Amino acid sequence: MASCVKLLGNPHDKTERLLKANPVFHDGQSICESLIIVQYIDDARNNGPSLLPSDPHDRALARFWAAYIDDKWIPLYKELKETSTEEARKEIIERICEGLILFDEAFVRCSKGKPFFGGDNIGYLDIALGSYMGWLKATEEINGRKFLDQHATPSLAQWAEKFYSHDAFKEVVPKTQKLVEIDKMVQGSGKPASGC
Repeated sequence: MASCVKLLGNPHDKTERLLKANPVFHDGQSICESLIIVQYIDDARNNGPSLLPSDPHDRALARFWAAYIDDKWIPLYKELKETSTEEARKEIIERICEGLILFDEAFVRCSKGKPFFGGDNIGYLDIALGSYMGWLKATEEINGRKFLDQHATPSLAQWAEKFYSHDAFKEVVPKTQKLVEIDKMVQGSGKPASGC
């Protein structure tokens, strides 16, 4: 959320309140869910390029992949945490990697040769996937295996480097070691990890 506000600017000059709230409240109405809040911020501001593509097909494609990330790919991390056998872990890790290969292909299609899913600028799908990349790096460290690399997912690996070096994100993305510590703490408590 902080990166989105930094990237777009806050349309109502309520940065601190917005950053602390999920749900977001505007005119007495609540807006829930992170990606819906991102769309709300995008819709509410009156200037600058939109986070979503202007072409209806490209817009639908960005929303499809964002839903895929939330509904199909991220749940694999929970499965990975809850599995108890090495064989099951290997299968889930392969499914995570298969998802990354799909994202690599989607990046090539959506970016149209530009640095981000959104083209020249970070867009909706960049935020949707980028918000989970910190947990991906932590999961790589925890499992001793690189998931995102130049061989299997070359375009996505380059995208991740550009995404993380962008001014709007480099200061707000949690450090890998901090996420590993959170994971260890949560695993020790027997509670499921939030976000991974």
